[in-house]
Amino acid sequence: MIESISGNVDYITAEYIVINNNGIGYKILCPNPFIYKLNDQKTVYTYQYVREDILALYGFKNRKERDLFLKLLNVSGIGPKGALAIVAFGQPEQVVNAIEQEDEKFLTKFPGVGKKTARQMILDLKGKISIFADIEFTDGLFADVEPDSDELDEALEALAVLGYGRKEIQKILPDLKKEKMSANEYVKAALKKLMNS
Repeated sequence: MIESISGNVDYITAEYIVINNNGIGYKILCPNPFIYKLNDQKTVYTYQYVREDILALYGFKNRKERDLFLKLLNVSGIGPKGALAIVAFGQPEQVVNAIEQEDEKFLTKFPGVGKKTARQMILDLKGKISIFADIEFTDGLFADVEPDSDELDEALEALAVLGYGRKEIQKILPDLKKEKMSANEYVKAALKKLMNS
């Protein structure tokens, strides 16, 4: 198991970043890659996901964020993409409250989470994840990047990677277009709108 990787951020996409460590580029899938800046020196806490046909590294800004991802991944019906979307939301206290209060309606707003999976989340996690309600997640690390004409497009691509459908994205697009923001700020705003719609 690779606990963490420290190095230079060489490349950023809507789905992953590449960290260069001693000449080796590690492709790391992240909840929101746009919290990182090119050429920054970063430590990313990782989880190596291994299945018959998949070998992937998932990366998080701290161990608590990774621990929540692992808790979610252990719920039947939730895969890496669904767990990443929940972590990317950046509001762990709302997720914890929804589980504790058995709020299936809130949980089913995440991509890939239907009523059956929401019920399974409640059964598996109720009373076990309150520790995650009072920590800072991805939501607090949005960098100050000057926006350009591609920022919104990058953010929309990131939302699609997380599993949000065209209809859901189009519903919030007019509100997003009213603002000039960096890609990571667009992702942050979009996730809040999606969960409140």
